[in-house]
Amino acid sequence: MSILTENQLKQIMPTCTGTDVWTKALNDAMDKCEINTPIRAAAFLAQIAHESGELHRLTENLNYSADRLRQVWPNRFPTAEKAKQYEHNPPKLGSYVYANRLGNGDEASGDGYKFRGRGLIQLTGRANYKEAGQALQLPLETQPELLEQPPGAALSAAYFWKSRGLNELADNNDDPNFTTITRKINGGTVGLPERKKYWQTAKKILIK
Repeated sequence: MSILTENQLKQIMPTCTGTDVWTKALNDAMDKCEINTPIRAAAFLAQIAHESGELHRLTENLNYSADRLRQVWPNRFPTAEKAKQYEHNPPKLGSYVYANRLGNGDEASGDGYKFRGRGLIQLTGRANYKEAGQALQLPLETQPELLEQPPGAALSAAYFWKSRGLNELADNNDDPNFTTITRKINGGTVGLPERKKYWQTAKKILIK
């Protein structure tokens, strides 16, 4: 079942490119993960629009200046000297900050960079890649770059959505539950006003 047309996607995310490819990928993913009503689809599309910059941002940006590293990870970079060792070096930074977490090996393993955030709702860490890969029957541990392509990016986001109970929260179609969805995705409420704008737009377009 297709719940989204290419024209509707373009109205919700005006800067999106490759809308034909994305429309198919999103419809396939939403159908597989029971995002099968206009209310559910509106909330899902609003969240991924914000998370991915309207489907443009599929990989975590780890290219930071030393000053920014100290702001983002103050405990890991307590001094400017420490931060300087990792600035503008994404592979080294990812391997360090995500080492021994989320199912990753140590810094030398390189897992932290290999399994950095990818997809529309960024999947992070070997354990999460493995869980999603098994559920979706995708070889994400050996081919993590699949999450940088529309089908894999959309499927992983829809899987995250369903597995965290976000369909049921979206069914309530109210601000408190949409805020709860944001917290489950973001860990906080970063970008909530923008997410709500996308949500209102998507509802106007999808709910007849």
